[in-house]
Amino acid sequence: MLNEDLISACLICVRKGRRKDKDSPSPLVQDEQRQYLQDPCVQERIIQADFEKIVDIPFSLDYCEWLATHVISFFNHVNLLYGAISEYCTLEGCPLMNGPGNVQYFWHDEKGKKFKCTAPEYVDYVMSFIQKDILEESIFPTKFGNAFPSTFQMIVKRIHRYLFHVLAHIYHAHYNEVHILGLHGHLNTLFAHFMVFNLRYDLLEEKETDVLQDLIKALTTFVPAETMNPLTSTSGEEGAADSDNTAQATATAGPLVSSSTNELETEVTQT
Repeated sequence: MLNEDLISACLICVRKGRRKDKDSPSPLVQDEQRQYLQDPCVQERIIQADFEKIVDIPFSLDYCEWLATHVISFFNHVNLLYGAISEYCTLEGCPLMNGPGNVQYFWHDEKGKKFKCTAPEYVDYVMSFIQKDILEESIFPTKFGNAFPSTFQMIVKRIHRYLFHVLAHIYHAHYNEVHILGLHGHLNTLFAHFMVFNLRYDLLEEKETDVLQDLIKALTTFVPAETMNPLTSTSGEEGAADSDNTAQATATAGPLVSSSTNELETEVTQT
């Protein structure tokens, strides 16, 4: 997985060096330009890696263990990256939870009622919902003898759908801030790994990923060493964690945003 120490160090520098009133609106986004699709931006990575090989499940490792380890790691890294730009994701600046192409994400509450919410609220719900699942022993077992539920892959699909929405919003509404903070290489590396893993194990539906299809194609193509930025290709190593790390990762997983107890479902609409 991505080097968490490196990302944490970047986020510490960000918080020390850039402070801003959390209530101030984010800059207007010129979605049509899609800066993240420009060649110099697409090529930014923190590591040179062939993710097609990295996501291969190791011989004799349980499939659910492989999924669980990655879910926890992806959750932690998306959480860290959103935490870096959360002060720019405000109620006023992001009154709707949206992605590229003005796709809007809606929640259904526990009574089945659909409602709009701001991006910060949506991300809060996402992180709290996933955190609750990860800490639930009956879903992510950490004790010897406890088995994964028969519905575990469906649970993973739901979690990854939520994480994709957060990443789509970051690329759509906050890529400029990510770029200014020098974290676009981290974002690209995380998203590339995330998408290759999802494509390999069929965890996301095409209707969800269409909004970033151009970026997915660009990032999931293996980049030869000679095209890598030498300043960004040597930081950290991307490796698959084994099943022994599941319990430790579960214990340390925690949202950077405030908690919420809503149990939610989502719907995507094109406006």
